[in-house]
Amino acid sequence: MYTLENDEIEIDLLELFEVLKSKVLVIILTTLIFIAGSGILTMFVITPTYSSSVQLYVVSSNNLSDLTSLQLETQLTQDYMMVVETRTVLEEVINNLSLDMEYEELDGKITVENPSDTRIMKITVSDSDPKEAQVIAREVAKVTAATVSEKMDIKEPTVIEDAYLADEPDSPSLKLNIVIGAFLGLVLSVGAITINYVLNDTIRKEEDIERYLEINTLAKLPLAKGEKRHKKKVRKAK
Repeated sequence: MYTLENDEIEIDLLELFEVLKSKVLVIILTTLIFIAGSGILTMFVITPTYSSSVQLYVVSSNNLSDLTSLQLETQLTQDYMMVVETRTVLEEVINNLSLDMEYEELDGKITVENPSDTRIMKITVSDSDPKEAQVIAREVAKVTAATVSEKMDIKEPTVIEDAYLADEPDSPSLKLNIVIGAFLGLVLSVGAITINYVLNDTIRKEEDIERYLEINTLAKLPLAKGEKRHKKKVRKAK
């Protein structure tokens, strides 16, 4: 199994493999239990989350050159993204929809993105209710557009993709959680067996006496007929 010399542990990998092989049923059973547990948690315990998105196209109303206009609209997109999650916009959304939540809670449901090299702003709302996610996304886009038009005195962004009603949750993923559960079950079972193997300092067969105690085995006494094997284990000498 292993030897202790100057507090170093030498593991017999072949013997460890045989130990793991003998415990294959335990490993499989543990893995299956983790798979079943992760599946049950995913389907019956974890609340699913649905998302709905609105895409806005930012266009400048100023009569500028194409290059200048493009630079201005790109900067406007970044400004719009900051406006979306301001307290003024979100509290107006809460009041308009009579939502039973605080500003911080609504802010945590919203994600604002700007795909690289575009003048498109994508507002995504996540909620446990797909219909509410859709309604909130639409209202956030509406209030944001009105706010930037009023406060910045520029043209409202154009909605190029309205909020959709999600038919499937974004999370949790049943397949992903099952894979994670299987991996954890496998790693934990193999790890527990390996640790038990490394920490096991009992002598179980005559080869262990020669290997660990460096004493030659002169004889082996067989058990008499009907005699039970002693269960007491001999501790290895330190």
